Amino acid sequence: MSEAKVDYVEIGFRFLNNDGFKGAHAFTTDNYIKTLNIPDSLIIGVMINASDLYTNIGWKSALEKLFPETKRSTSFKLVRIACHFHEIPYSLLASEWLKKKGFKVGLNLMQIADRKKNEIIKFGKLASNSKLDVIYFADSMGSLKPKDISLIIDLLKKNWKGAIGIHTHDNMGLALANTLAAFSKGATWLDATVTGMGRGPGNTRTEELLIELQELKNSKINNVPLLSLIRSYFNPLKKDKEWGTNPYYYLSGKYGIHPTYIQIMMGDQKYNEEDILGVIDYLKENGGKKFDFGNLDVASQFYHGAPKGTWSPKSLIKDREILILGPGPSVIKHKKYLENFIKKNKPLVLALNIHKNINSSFIDLFIASHPVRLLADAATHSKFPQPLVTPKSMLPKNLLKKLGKKKIFDFGIKINQNSFEFNSKHCVIPNPVVLSYALALCESGKASTILMAGFDGYEAGDTRNEEIEKIIRDFYNSGVKKSLISITPTKHKGLISKSLYGL
Repeated sequence: MSEAKVDYVEIGFRFLNNDGFKGAHAFTTDNYIKTLNIPDSLIIGVMINASDLYTNIGWKSALEKLFPETKRSTSFKLVRIACHFHEIPYSLLASEWLKKKGFKVGLNLMQIADRKKNEIIKFGKLASNSKLDVIYFADSMGSLKPKDISLIIDLLKKNWKGAIGIHTHDNMGLALANTLAAFSKGATWLDATVTGMGRGPGNTRTEELLIELQELKNSKINNVPLLSLIRSYFNPLKKDKEWGTNPYYYLSGKYGIHPTYIQIMMGDQKYNEEDILGVIDYLKENGGKKFDFGNLDVASQFYHGAPKGTWSPKSLIKDREILILGPGPSVIKHKKYLENFIKKNKPLVLALNIHKNINSSFIDLFIASHPVRLLADAATHSKFPQPLVTPKSMLPKNLLKKLGKKKIFDFGIKINQNSFEFNSKHCVIPNPVVLSYALALCESGKASTILMAGFDGYEAGDTRNEEIEKIIRDFYNSGVKKSLISITPTKHKGLISKSLYGL
C-alpha cells in the first residue's frame, strides 16, 4: 500500500459486543495494531458502527469503552463512523468526542440510495455544523449509477464545503465507474479493497482504481508489490471465500435488495438457482432493502394464521396407488420403464414442482407448496394442462396473478415444526418443503400405497439429505402405518427400497 501511494488503510472495526468468536480485526485493539509491521507513510484507521452508540450504557460510555486511548498514545489516527440516517445525531456527538481525543473523524452514511433529496441535503447541512474531516456516502446495495453519484455530491455540496468520500459495492459491476464519477465531481476520499475483497459482491478494486488515478492525476506509482501480493495471497483467498459479483448480486443491485440475502442463499445447499431467483422476485415486491432472516423463510409470510383450503384430496386419492416423482436423475435413467409402469398399473402420478424428466402426459397432478418455488415456477405452471395442487387461498395476490387462469386444487397448509396432521381440506406439516406437502396430501386423501421415484439422495455432507430424512421420520412419527416405497435407487434412510423392474 505504501509503494502504491495509498494514503489511509482501515484495518478493522471496533465492536462493542463480544458475543460469539470474532477475529482480531473485529476489535482492532491498539495492542494488536502494534504487532503489525506498518510503514510510517501509512495512516491507519478503524471503523465503528453507530448502532453501538444506541445502547443502554449511553453513547459516551460506549465511546469510552471503544476508545480508552488518545491519538498520542495509539497507533491509529483515523476513526470512521458507519451510520444510518436516523443515527446521525449521536454520530455527530461521537465525532466531537473523538475530535477532542485528537483523531481524524469521518462519518459514513449508509444506504444512500434510500434517502430522499431533502434528506441528503439535510445530512450535508448537519455535517457542516460539525468538525468532521470528511463525510462519506455508501452505495450499500450496489444499486446506483454514475449519474446518481453526481447528483448526490451536488446535493451534499449545497451546504457541506469539506472533503467528500465514497464507498461503493460492485453488485452491478459499477463500483469503479461510480468511484471515478465521484472523483470527477470532487470527491477526494475513495474507498477500495484489494481484488474488491468484501462481503458478497465486493467493492471497488484497489489495483484498478490506482491504475485509473495514475492516469487521471498524471502520477507514477509502484504497483509491483501490490500485484505480487494479489498473485500470492489475495487470488487464492478470493477463490476460497468467493467474493465478487455474479448475476444474483447484479439483480440485488438492480432491485435494491440487501446483498446478505444472496450471500446466505449461495452458501446454503438447499437453495438452487430457481430458489434464489424466486426469493429475489419475492423481495423485489415485498421489501428487501433491510436484511431480515425472517424474509428468507418466506413461508412464514405466506402461511400464517388458520389454514385454509377448499378441496378434499379424497376425491382423487382415496384407496389409490400413488407415485410421487422427485427431481433425482434416476427418473431420467429409468424413464422408459417408469412410463411403461404408469401405463400398465395406472397409479395417480404426482410431480413435485416442475418436472420435465418424463413425458408430462403421464403426470396427473403437479404439487407445489414452497413459496420460493411457486414464485420461480408460476409462469411454467400456468402452461401445463394438469391441475396444480397448492394452498391457493393462502397465496398473495401477486403470485395468484402470475398463475393466471391455472386450474388449482386448493389444499391448505399450516407450518408447525416436527408435526404432521392430516385433515380433509388442509394439512399441518413441519416445513414448506414440497415433499412434506405431497406426503400429507396422500395421507389426507387416504391413499392405499405411496410409491416414490427420483429420490436418489445427495452426496455425503449435503444438508439436503438430513432435511429429507427428517421429513420421513416426522411422517412416520405422526402415526402413519403405511411404508414409503422407493422404486428407483435411493440413499435415503427410512424409504423401503424395491425395484421398478420387479413390480
